[in-house]
Amino acid sequence: MSSHDESYKLFFSHPQMVEDLLRGFIHEPWVTELDFTTLEAVKSSFVSSTLKRRDEDVMWRLRWKDRWLYLYLLIAFQSSPQYFMAIRVAVYVGLFYQDLIKAQKLTSADQLPPVLPIVIYNGETRWHAPTNTKDLIESVTGLEKYGLQIEYLLLDEGDYQDDYLATLHNLVAALFRLENSRTEQDIQRVLELLIDWLSAPEQDSLKQAFVNWLKWVLLPRRLPEIVIPEMKTLQEMNSMLAERVQQWYADAEQRGWLKGRLEGWQDGRREGIMIGDVHGKATLLLQLLEYRFGQVPEDFKQRVLALTSDQLLQSATSVLTAQSLEEVLSALTRH
Repeated sequence: MSSHDESYKLFFSHPQMVEDLLRGFIHEPWVTELDFTTLEAVKSSFVSSTLKRRDEDVMWRLRWKDRWLYLYLLIAFQSSPQYFMAIRVAVYVGLFYQDLIKAQKLTSADQLPPVLPIVIYNGETRWHAPTNTKDLIESVTGLEKYGLQIEYLLLDEGDYQDDYLATLHNLVAALFRLENSRTEQDIQRVLELLIDWLSAPEQDSLKQAFVNWLKWVLLPRRLPEIVIPEMKTLQEMNSMLAERVQQWYADAEQRGWLKGRLEGWQDGRREGIMIGDVHGKATLLLQLLEYRFGQVPEDFKQRVLALTSDQLLQSATSVLTAQSLEEVLSALTRH
């Protein structure tokens, strides 16, 4: 099982996430009739002679008036839709009913409870597979009534616009917004909401689920170039991202200033020095280095002052991309 599947299973092991899923994303009258205080997890791994266990699937039940309603949550984290998903759902529901009949010793006097299958998908390609088995089976006149028919409810995370999700005071909506985020600022906005919404001590386990998912799944995918530090709280993650955003803006501003200075130098404009004045170019390079990396060591200054005009120009260009003074020093060595 992937870390993404495992983390979602952990999310939906919390009744508050299941309640928010139903209240926020199933807009049908019967949802208001559910008794969410009766939510309880159900064993959800069924095995046949030909089927493998699917530990990433989650099952709950709760009271709907005078009956139990079962919820089957199937986590579909693949790059593209699975065309025959409806058949897979039908097989799973059949196995569940078979297990229920055996476990509860049901007889002809009993009826099986309703099951609502929900497929949660977050692939890049929007879901286009049929959600009902009847659309997968050839229709033959006279045999229609004998065909297998079961339908699942699809929740395609990429179908939801951030403007809509932002209107919901809902943890699943927050999860979908994080999944659809593109920038550090997008993540920050949702983190600030989660910090407020998950402030109660009894929500510590759910908070930790978000922390673990952010640290091990989302942030490595969004920020592959950085090492994620050890963080135990949402507040720490929010602070880390705030620092990242501030540094990003500072770098952008700095790069713009440096680029302008270098273009002025290369185009022959006056930037406080005369073109052809080697000492003046060396002085400008040292200014750029101090602006970018702070105080420049004396021995490094002497090396810069000894460079030729062409070497100074090449070294100054490297200031734009270098991540440290040592990288510029390496460039000086090559020139």
